[in-house]
Amino acid sequence: MLNPDMVREATRLTRAGQLVEATALLQRMLRGDGGPPATRGNAVPVEPARLEPPTIELKANVVEEKESGPSTQATPAKQLKGLAPFGAMKDLSGFGMPGPVGRTPMSKADIAPDGTRFVSATFTNAAGSRTYKLFIPSRTHAGPRPLIVMLHGCTQSPDDFAAGTRMNFLADERNCFVVYPEQPRGANHAKCWNWFRTGDQRRDGGEPSLIAGITRQIMREHPIDRKRVYVAGLSAGGAAAAIMGATYPDLYAAVGIHSGLACGAASDLPSALAAMRQGSAGPIGTAGASVPTIVFHGDRDTTVHPSNADRILRWPGEDASVRTKILRGRVPEGHAYTRTIFTDEGGLGTSEHWSVHGAAHAWSGGSPAGSYTDPRGPDATREMLRFFLEHSLASFTRR
Repeated sequence: MLNPDMVREATRLTRAGQLVEATALLQRMLRGDGGPPATRGNAVPVEPARLEPPTIELKANVVEEKESGPSTQATPAKQLKGLAPFGAMKDLSGFGMPGPVGRTPMSKADIAPDGTRFVSATFTNAAGSRTYKLFIPSRTHAGPRPLIVMLHGCTQSPDDFAAGTRMNFLADERNCFVVYPEQPRGANHAKCWNWFRTGDQRRDGGEPSLIAGITRQIMREHPIDRKRVYVAGLSAGGAAAAIMGATYPDLYAAVGIHSGLACGAASDLPSALAAMRQGSAGPIGTAGASVPTIVFHGDRDTTVHPSNADRILRWPGEDASVRTKILRGRVPEGHAYTRTIFTDEGGLGTSEHWSVHGAAHAWSGGSPAGSYTDPRGPDATREMLRFFLEHSLASFTRR
Protein backbone atom coordinates (compact mmCIF):
# COMPACT_ATOMS: atom_id res chain seq x y z
CA MET A 1 0.00 0.00 0.00
CA LEU A 2 1.39 3.38 -0.97
CA ASN A 3 1.54 5.89 1.88
CA PRO A 4 0.72 9.34 0.40
CA ASP A 5 2.70 11.16 3.10
CA MET A 6 5.77 9.06 2.44
CA VAL A 7 5.44 9.45 -1.32
CA ARG A 8 5.22 13.24 -0.96
CA GLU A 9 8.27 13.27 1.32
CA ALA A 10 10.22 11.04 -1.09
CA THR A 11 9.34 13.39 -3.95
CA ARG A 12 10.52 16.38 -1.89
CA LEU A 13 13.80 14.64 -1.05
CA THR A 14 14.34 13.72 -4.71
CA ARG A 15 13.81 17.31 -5.84
CA ALA A 16 16.25 18.42 -3.15
CA GLY A 17 18.88 16.07 -4.53
CA GLN A 18 18.75 13.74 -1.48
CA LEU A 19 18.37 10.57 -3.55
CA VAL A 20 19.81 8.17 -0.98
CA GLU A 21 17.30 9.33 1.64
CA ALA A 22 14.41 9.25 -0.86
CA THR A 23 15.23 5.70 -1.92
CA ALA A 24 15.59 4.48 1.67
CA LEU A 25 12.22 6.00 2.53
CA LEU A 26 10.53 4.33 -0.44
CA GLN A 27 12.11 1.00 0.49
CA ARG A 28 10.59 1.31 3.97
CA MET A 29 7.19 2.08 2.48
CA LEU A 30 7.29 -0.92 0.13
CA ARG A 31 8.26 -3.18 3.05
CA GLY A 32 5.12 -1.99 4.83
CA ASP A 33 7.03 -0.03 7.47
CA GLY A 34 4.95 3.08 7.08
CA GLY A 35 5.14 4.65 10.50
CA PRO A 36 3.43 7.93 11.46
CA PRO A 37 4.59 11.13 9.81
CA ALA A 38 6.86 13.31 11.87
CA THR A 39 5.38 16.38 13.44
CA ARG A 40 8.19 18.72 12.40
CA GLY A 41 7.23 20.25 9.08
CA ASN A 42 4.92 17.32 8.36
CA ALA A 43 7.95 15.41 7.14
CA VAL A 44 8.19 11.67 7.33
CA PRO A 45 11.15 10.53 9.45
CA VAL A 46 13.85 8.94 7.34
CA GLU A 47 16.04 6.23 8.77
CA PRO A 48 19.73 6.29 7.81
CA ALA A 49 20.11 5.16 4.22
CA ARG A 50 20.76 1.45 3.93
CA LEU A 51 21.06 0.41 0.33
CA GLU A 52 19.86 -3.15 -0.03
CA PRO A 53 20.52 -4.74 -3.41
CA PRO A 54 18.12 -7.57 -4.19
CA THR A 55 19.10 -11.13 -3.36
CA ILE A 56 19.46 -13.25 -6.46
CA GLU A 57 18.37 -16.86 -6.10
CA LEU A 58 19.33 -19.27 -8.84
CA LYS A 59 17.74 -22.55 -7.75
CA ALA A 60 15.38 -23.84 -10.42
CA ASN A 61 11.83 -24.91 -9.66
CA VAL A 62 10.69 -28.29 -10.92
CA VAL A 63 7.67 -28.04 -13.20
CA GLU A 64 5.65 -30.59 -15.09
CA GLU A 65 7.05 -31.12 -18.57
CA LYS A 66 4.08 -31.68 -20.84
CA GLU A 67 5.27 -30.43 -24.19
CA SER A 68 8.71 -29.08 -24.91
CA GLY A 69 9.11 -26.04 -27.09
CA PRO A 70 12.32 -25.37 -28.96
CA SER A 71 15.33 -24.90 -26.75
CA THR A 72 19.03 -24.74 -27.28
CA GLN A 73 21.89 -26.46 -25.51
CA ALA A 74 22.94 -24.23 -22.65
CA THR A 75 26.42 -23.56 -21.44
CA PRO A 76 27.11 -25.88 -18.48
CA ALA A 77 25.72 -24.43 -15.27
CA LYS A 78 28.16 -22.17 -13.47
CA GLN A 79 28.29 -20.20 -10.30
CA LEU A 80 27.15 -16.73 -11.38
CA LYS A 81 29.44 -14.22 -9.72
CA GLY A 82 28.75 -10.67 -8.71
CA LEU A 83 25.08 -10.66 -9.72
CA ALA A 84 23.79 -7.50 -8.10
CA PRO A 85 22.23 -6.13 -11.28
CA PHE A 86 19.89 -3.26 -12.08
CA GLY A 87 18.50 -2.67 -8.59
CA ALA A 88 16.06 0.07 -7.78
CA MET A 89 18.76 2.57 -6.90
CA LYS A 90 20.80 1.78 -9.99
CA ASP A 91 17.83 1.85 -12.37
CA LEU A 92 16.47 5.11 -11.08
CA SER A 93 19.00 7.25 -9.29
CA GLY A 94 22.35 5.88 -10.36
CA PHE A 95 23.89 4.85 -7.03
CA GLY A 96 26.79 2.52 -7.62
CA MET A 97 26.76 -1.13 -6.66
CA PRO A 98 29.61 -3.56 -7.16
CA GLY A 99 29.84 -4.84 -10.70
CA PRO A 100 30.39 -8.47 -11.62
CA VAL A 101 33.69 -9.89 -10.45
CA GLY A 102 35.70 -12.84 -11.58
CA ARG A 103 34.79 -12.51 -15.28
CA THR A 104 37.48 -12.83 -17.92
CA PRO A 105 38.01 -9.46 -19.65
CA MET A 106 36.13 -9.16 -22.93
CA SER A 107 37.98 -9.64 -26.18
CA LYS A 108 36.96 -8.85 -29.74
CA ALA A 109 36.18 -12.52 -30.20
CA ASP A 110 33.49 -12.24 -27.49
CA ILE A 111 31.72 -9.36 -29.24
CA ALA A 112 31.53 -10.18 -32.96
CA PRO A 113 32.64 -12.99 -35.28
CA ASP A 114 35.59 -12.72 -37.64
CA GLY A 115 34.87 -11.16 -41.00
CA THR A 116 32.26 -8.73 -39.63
CA ARG A 117 32.45 -5.08 -38.58
CA PHE A 118 31.36 -3.36 -35.34
CA VAL A 119 31.64 0.39 -35.89
CA SER A 120 30.89 3.52 -33.86
CA ALA A 121 28.78 6.48 -34.95
CA THR A 122 26.72 9.32 -33.50
CA PHE A 123 23.20 10.67 -33.98
CA THR A 124 22.05 14.15 -32.94
CA ASN A 125 18.65 15.84 -32.91
CA ALA A 126 16.83 18.45 -30.84
CA ALA A 127 16.65 16.06 -27.85
CA GLY A 128 20.41 15.61 -27.70
CA SER A 129 23.08 13.27 -28.99
CA ARG A 130 23.78 9.56 -28.62
CA THR A 131 26.61 7.38 -29.81
CA TYR A 132 25.96 3.86 -30.99
CA LYS A 133 27.74 0.74 -32.21
CA LEU A 134 26.55 -0.87 -35.44
CA PHE A 135 27.14 -4.53 -36.28
CA ILE A 136 27.53 -5.13 -40.03
CA PRO A 137 27.23 -8.79 -41.07
CA SER A 138 29.80 -10.52 -43.26
CA ARG A 139 27.58 -10.94 -46.33
CA THR A 140 27.57 -7.41 -47.70
CA HIS A 141 25.85 -7.94 -51.06
CA ALA A 142 22.63 -9.70 -50.16
CA GLY A 143 20.02 -6.98 -50.67
CA PRO A 144 17.93 -5.33 -47.91
CA ARG A 145 18.34 -7.04 -44.56
CA PRO A 146 16.66 -6.92 -41.13
CA LEU A 147 17.80 -4.53 -38.40
CA ILE A 148 17.64 -5.26 -34.65
CA VAL A 149 17.92 -2.36 -32.18
CA MET A 150 19.37 -3.55 -28.84
CA LEU A 151 18.91 -1.38 -25.72
CA HIS A 152 21.34 -2.24 -22.92
CA GLY A 153 20.59 -2.32 -19.20
CA CYS A 154 21.97 -0.07 -16.49
CA THR A 155 25.77 0.21 -16.23
CA GLN A 156 26.22 -1.71 -19.48
CA SER A 157 27.85 -0.64 -22.73
CA PRO A 158 27.23 -1.74 -26.33
CA ASP A 159 30.29 -4.03 -26.20
CA ASP A 160 29.20 -5.56 -22.90
CA PHE A 161 25.61 -6.10 -24.04
CA ALA A 162 26.73 -7.55 -27.35
CA ALA A 163 29.10 -9.98 -25.59
CA GLY A 164 26.48 -11.05 -23.05
CA THR A 165 23.64 -11.63 -25.50
CA ARG A 166 25.82 -12.88 -28.41
CA MET A 167 23.28 -11.24 -30.71
CA ASN A 168 25.99 -10.35 -33.24
CA PHE A 169 26.90 -14.01 -33.74
CA LEU A 170 23.32 -15.12 -34.36
CA ALA A 171 22.64 -12.03 -36.48
CA ASP A 172 25.55 -12.91 -38.74
CA GLU A 173 24.07 -16.39 -39.22
CA ARG A 174 20.77 -14.81 -40.26
CA ASN A 175 22.36 -11.90 -42.14
CA CYS A 176 21.00 -9.09 -39.96
CA PHE A 177 22.30 -5.68 -38.92
CA VAL A 178 22.30 -4.91 -35.18
CA VAL A 179 22.61 -1.49 -33.56
CA TYR A 180 23.34 -0.75 -29.90
CA PRO A 181 22.48 2.83 -28.86
CA GLU A 182 24.47 3.91 -25.81
CA GLN A 183 23.04 5.80 -22.86
CA PRO A 184 25.73 8.15 -21.48
CA ARG A 185 26.31 8.94 -17.83
CA GLY A 186 25.36 12.52 -18.57
CA ALA A 187 21.77 11.39 -19.19
CA ASN A 188 21.66 8.97 -16.25
CA HIS A 189 24.48 8.42 -13.79
CA ALA A 190 24.08 4.63 -14.01
CA LYS A 191 23.61 4.72 -17.81
CA CYS A 192 19.96 3.61 -17.46
CA TRP A 193 17.39 4.55 -20.08
CA ASN A 194 14.95 6.92 -18.34
CA TRP A 195 11.84 4.78 -18.96
CA PHE A 196 10.02 6.17 -15.90
CA ARG A 197 9.95 9.82 -17.00
CA THR A 198 6.88 10.96 -18.90
CA GLY A 199 9.03 13.10 -21.19
CA ASP A 200 10.81 9.92 -22.30
CA GLN A 201 7.63 7.97 -22.99
CA ARG A 202 6.39 10.02 -25.98
CA ARG A 203 6.81 9.87 -29.71
CA ASP A 204 9.11 12.46 -31.29
CA GLY A 205 10.51 13.66 -27.98
CA GLY A 206 13.17 12.76 -25.44
CA GLU A 207 14.95 9.44 -25.61
CA PRO A 208 12.38 7.75 -27.89
CA SER A 209 13.15 10.33 -30.57
CA LEU A 210 16.88 9.61 -30.23
CA ILE A 211 16.43 5.83 -30.51
CA ALA A 212 14.05 6.22 -33.46
CA GLY A 213 16.47 8.71 -35.02
CA ILE A 214 19.35 6.25 -34.78
CA THR A 215 17.12 3.57 -36.32
CA ARG A 216 16.16 5.80 -39.25
CA GLN A 217 19.73 6.99 -39.78
CA ILE A 218 20.89 3.40 -40.24
CA MET A 219 17.94 2.69 -42.53
CA ARG A 220 19.08 5.59 -44.74
CA GLU A 221 22.76 4.69 -44.76
CA HIS A 222 22.61 0.89 -45.08
CA PRO A 223 20.57 -1.69 -47.04
CA ILE A 224 17.84 -2.27 -44.44
CA ASP A 225 14.51 -3.95 -45.11
CA ARG A 226 12.11 -1.28 -43.80
CA LYS A 227 9.43 -3.87 -43.04
CA ARG A 228 11.77 -5.91 -40.82
CA VAL A 229 13.09 -3.58 -38.13
CA TYR A 230 12.92 -4.76 -34.49
CA VAL A 231 13.76 -3.48 -31.01
CA ALA A 232 14.75 -5.37 -27.85
CA GLY A 233 16.21 -4.59 -24.44
CA LEU A 234 17.07 -5.76 -20.93
CA SER A 235 15.72 -4.30 -17.67
CA ALA A 236 15.66 -0.50 -18.10
CA GLY A 237 16.45 -1.19 -21.76
CA GLY A 238 13.52 -3.60 -21.89
CA ALA A 239 11.23 -0.92 -20.52
CA ALA A 240 12.60 1.47 -23.15
CA ALA A 241 11.94 -1.15 -25.86
CA ALA A 242 8.31 -1.38 -24.69
CA ILE A 243 8.05 2.39 -25.06
CA MET A 244 9.46 2.23 -28.58
CA GLY A 245 6.89 -0.39 -29.58
CA ALA A 246 4.07 1.68 -28.14
CA THR A 247 5.17 5.00 -29.63
CA TYR A 248 6.55 3.86 -33.01
CA PRO A 249 4.36 0.93 -34.18
CA ASP A 250 4.93 2.10 -37.76
CA LEU A 251 8.72 1.69 -37.41
CA TYR A 252 9.20 -1.57 -35.47
CA ALA A 253 7.69 -4.86 -36.65
CA ALA A 254 8.19 -6.64 -33.29
CA VAL A 255 9.50 -6.00 -29.78
CA GLY A 256 11.57 -8.12 -27.37
CA ILE A 257 11.47 -7.29 -23.64
CA HIS A 258 13.68 -9.09 -21.12
CA SER A 259 12.99 -8.40 -17.43
CA GLY A 260 11.36 -5.06 -18.25
CA LEU A 261 8.15 -3.12 -17.70
CA ALA A 262 5.27 -1.91 -19.86
CA CYS A 263 5.07 1.54 -21.39
CA GLY A 264 3.32 3.76 -18.85
CA ALA A 265 4.15 1.55 -15.87
CA ALA A 266 5.54 4.60 -14.04
CA SER A 267 5.62 8.36 -14.32
CA ASP A 268 8.13 9.31 -11.61
CA LEU A 269 10.58 7.87 -9.09
CA PRO A 270 8.04 6.68 -6.46
CA SER A 271 5.76 4.97 -8.98
CA ALA A 272 8.78 3.40 -10.71
CA LEU A 273 10.08 1.86 -7.51
CA ALA A 274 6.59 0.61 -6.66
CA ALA A 275 6.15 -0.95 -10.13
CA MET A 276 9.53 -2.65 -9.92
CA ARG A 277 8.96 -4.04 -6.43
CA GLN A 278 5.30 -5.09 -6.58
CA GLY A 279 4.16 -4.74 -10.19
CA SER A 280 2.57 -1.75 -11.84
CA ALA A 281 -0.95 -0.66 -10.99
CA GLY A 282 -3.55 1.31 -12.90
CA PRO A 283 -3.93 1.77 -16.67
CA ILE A 284 -1.01 0.52 -18.75
CA GLY A 285 -0.01 1.30 -22.32
CA THR A 286 -0.87 -1.41 -24.84
CA ALA A 287 2.55 -2.09 -26.34
CA GLY A 288 1.78 -5.80 -26.50
CA ALA A 289 -1.33 -5.12 -28.57
CA SER A 290 0.35 -2.58 -30.86
CA VAL A 291 3.16 -4.79 -32.14
CA PRO A 292 4.03 -8.48 -31.80
CA THR A 293 5.96 -8.82 -28.55
CA ILE A 294 8.11 -11.54 -26.99
CA VAL A 295 8.80 -11.30 -23.26
CA PHE A 296 11.36 -13.16 -21.12
CA HIS A 297 11.23 -12.87 -17.33
CA GLY A 298 12.67 -14.95 -14.50
CA ASP A 299 10.12 -15.96 -11.88
CA ARG A 300 12.73 -15.35 -9.13
CA ASP A 301 13.41 -11.79 -10.25
CA THR A 302 13.47 -9.62 -7.13
CA THR A 303 14.53 -6.48 -9.02
CA VAL A 304 11.63 -6.16 -11.48
CA HIS A 305 8.56 -8.04 -10.27
CA PRO A 306 7.59 -10.89 -12.67
CA SER A 307 3.98 -9.66 -12.81
CA ASN A 308 5.23 -6.85 -15.04
CA ALA A 309 5.54 -9.38 -17.86
CA ASP A 310 1.79 -10.02 -17.73
CA ARG A 311 1.12 -6.28 -17.82
CA ILE A 312 3.19 -5.93 -20.97
CA LEU A 313 1.19 -8.58 -22.81
CA ARG A 314 -2.27 -7.70 -21.52
CA TRP A 315 -4.69 -7.42 -24.40
CA PRO A 316 -7.22 -4.55 -24.16
CA GLY A 317 -10.72 -6.02 -23.87
CA GLU A 318 -11.84 -9.43 -24.98
CA ASP A 319 -10.57 -10.70 -28.31
CA ALA A 320 -12.06 -14.00 -29.36
CA SER A 321 -9.64 -14.25 -32.28
CA VAL A 322 -6.61 -14.65 -29.99
CA ARG A 323 -5.69 -18.26 -29.19
CA THR A 324 -3.45 -19.32 -26.31
CA LYS A 325 -1.08 -22.30 -26.21
CA ILE A 326 1.07 -23.23 -23.21
CA LEU A 327 4.24 -25.31 -23.54
CA ARG A 328 6.52 -26.48 -20.75
CA GLY A 329 10.10 -27.63 -21.07
CA ARG A 330 13.56 -27.63 -19.59
CA VAL A 331 16.99 -26.76 -20.93
CA PRO A 332 19.37 -29.73 -20.43
CA GLU A 333 21.20 -29.08 -17.15
CA GLY A 334 19.48 -25.70 -17.05
CA HIS A 335 16.27 -23.93 -16.18
CA ALA A 336 12.74 -25.15 -16.68
CA TYR A 337 10.40 -22.73 -18.40
CA THR A 338 6.79 -22.11 -19.35
CA ARG A 339 6.19 -20.67 -22.81
CA THR A 340 2.80 -19.07 -23.49
CA ILE A 341 2.06 -18.38 -27.16
CA PHE A 342 -0.70 -16.06 -28.36
CA THR A 343 -1.77 -16.61 -31.98
CA ASP A 344 -4.26 -14.94 -34.29
CA GLU A 345 -6.92 -16.61 -36.41
CA GLY A 346 -4.37 -17.44 -39.09
CA GLY A 347 -2.08 -19.17 -36.61
CA LEU A 348 0.58 -16.44 -36.61
CA GLY A 349 2.19 -15.95 -33.22
CA THR A 350 1.35 -12.42 -32.14
CA SER A 351 3.03 -12.56 -28.71
CA GLU A 352 5.02 -14.93 -26.49
CA HIS A 353 5.75 -15.00 -22.77
CA TRP A 354 8.69 -17.09 -21.54
CA SER A 355 8.62 -17.50 -17.75
CA VAL A 356 12.01 -18.91 -16.74
CA HIS A 357 11.67 -20.88 -13.53
CA GLY A 358 14.32 -20.25 -10.91
CA ALA A 359 15.93 -17.44 -12.91
CA ALA A 360 16.63 -14.00 -11.52
CA HIS A 361 17.33 -10.62 -13.15
CA ALA A 362 19.72 -11.62 -15.94
CA TRP A 363 19.69 -12.32 -19.69
CA SER A 364 18.54 -15.91 -20.14
CA GLY A 365 21.03 -18.12 -21.96
CA GLY A 366 23.59 -15.34 -22.21
CA SER A 367 27.37 -15.62 -22.25
CA PRO A 368 29.47 -15.09 -19.09
CA ALA A 369 31.67 -12.83 -21.22
CA GLY A 370 29.06 -10.09 -20.63
CA SER A 371 27.49 -8.81 -17.43
CA TYR A 372 24.17 -9.87 -15.92
CA THR A 373 23.68 -13.12 -17.80
CA ASP A 374 22.42 -16.56 -16.81
CA PRO A 375 24.01 -19.22 -19.07
CA ARG A 376 21.49 -21.87 -17.97
CA GLY A 377 18.96 -20.72 -20.57
CA PRO A 378 16.67 -20.94 -22.37
CA ASP A 379 18.40 -18.92 -25.08
CA ALA A 380 16.55 -15.59 -25.15
CA THR A 381 18.68 -14.25 -28.01
CA ARG A 382 17.92 -17.15 -30.33
CA GLU A 383 14.22 -17.16 -29.47
CA MET A 384 13.86 -13.40 -29.89
CA LEU A 385 15.59 -13.46 -33.25
CA ARG A 386 13.41 -16.38 -34.38
CA PHE A 387 10.28 -14.50 -33.26
CA PHE A 388 11.39 -11.27 -34.95
CA LEU A 389 12.01 -12.86 -38.31
CA GLU A 390 8.54 -14.39 -38.28
CA HIS A 391 7.07 -10.87 -38.44
CA SER A 392 7.14 -7.90 -40.76
CA LEU A 393 5.15 -4.68 -40.77
CA ALA A 394 2.97 -6.08 -43.56
CA SER A 395 2.20 -9.32 -41.72
CA PHE A 396 0.46 -7.86 -38.67
CA THR A 397 -2.89 -6.08 -38.71
CA ARG A 398 -2.79 -3.11 -36.34
CA ARG A 399 -5.43 -3.09 -33.63
